[in-house]
Amino acid sequence: MSELNGAEYNAVLFDLDGTLVDTAPDMVAVLHLLQQEYGLDPAPYELARSNVSNGAIGLLRVGFPDLEIGFGDEMHQQYLERYAEMICEESRVFDGLIELLDQLEDMGCPWGVVTNKPEHLTRPLLAALKLADRSACIVSGDTLSVRKPDPAPLLLACDMIGVDPETSIYIGDAGRDIEAGQRAGMATIAAAYGYITEDDDPREWDADVIATTTEELTQIVLNAVNLDD
Repeated sequence: MSELNGAEYNAVLFDLDGTLVDTAPDMVAVLHLLQQEYGLDPAPYELARSNVSNGAIGLLRVGFPDLEIGFGDEMHQQYLERYAEMICEESRVFDGLIELLDQLEDMGCPWGVVTNKPEHLTRPLLAALKLADRSACIVSGDTLSVRKPDPAPLLLACDMIGVDPETSIYIGDAGRDIEAGQRAGMATIAAAYGYITEDDDPREWDADVIATTTEELTQIVLNAVNLDD
């Protein structure tokens, strides 16, 4: 584990799925329900879990490899409708991260969420987890006309909080997260405990730091924002 250096960081932004919240149990369950309805065997859980960061379309392409799955098509809409009905049955904040959020708030360090998940799913999920009112900002995949890896959602989040990107940290479990953070001029942490496919390697994302566990992430973040050190 290494540390972030060179700045006094005063805000922390999180990706949602696979970084702050373990949504795989519910997202994979919806995929399995659809596969069952179409007479298919369920995709292996770990294979499906590793693709959750690729969203509904990524999951559907795992579960229905013989179909052409496109954004907004019938299968995609079926998935989103089912998922909205069971948005937070088994999803949980990753172990230790509620405590991290508590500590950030105690230190007066605002935190927020920037995700590619659409707003009609993001806000109910965060509300169910009692995080919506605590978050200093929520930027979803359809808040703007562009999504990560474009840096605009992260720049908007910093503007909403009232902080400079250069003194902010972005944490994510996908290459697009790190690219967006870098393009926004933020410090970046790769959440290697998240949803990462077998053919992907967080070491290739060029994040400033890699956190292999939520315990490591907590130490890295608290060291970076503790201005008394």
